[in-house]
Amino acid sequence: MFEKNLNISLLLDFYGDILSERQKEALDLYYNDDLSLAEIAENYNISRQGVRSILKKGENILIEMEEKLHLAERFSSVQEKSTQIASELEKIIMSIDNEGISSRLASLIEKIKELAY
Repeated sequence: MFEKNLNISLLLDFYGDILSERQKEALDLYYNDDLSLAEIAENYNISRQGVRSILKKGENILIEMEEKLHLAERFSSVQEKSTQIASELEKIIMSIDNEGISSRLASLIEKIKELAY
C-alpha cells in the first residue's frame, strides 16, 4: 500500500497538470496530505463514494500516462544511477593521493548529485 501511495504521489508530480483541478486537488489531499475520504468529502461537500470515484479516475489517468510516456520510471532510473556513480566516485577519491584529481572528482560528484535531485 505504501509503495502504491508513493507511486501515485510521484505520478502526480509528473502528470498532475493534465488532470482536472478537482482530481488533482483530491489526489494531492489524499496521497500527499494524508486526508481521509471522509475529510475530502466534507471539503467538497460530496459523498465518500464521490471522492473515491474522483480518486480512481485520476489514478487511472496518471497510470495510463506513465504507461505511455515512462517519465517517472526514467527519472527514478536516472536518480538511482546517479547515486551509484556518485558513490563509486567517492570511493575513488578516498583512494587517490593527488589533491588536484580528488577536488576535480569531488566537483563531478556534486554535479551528478544535482542531476539526481
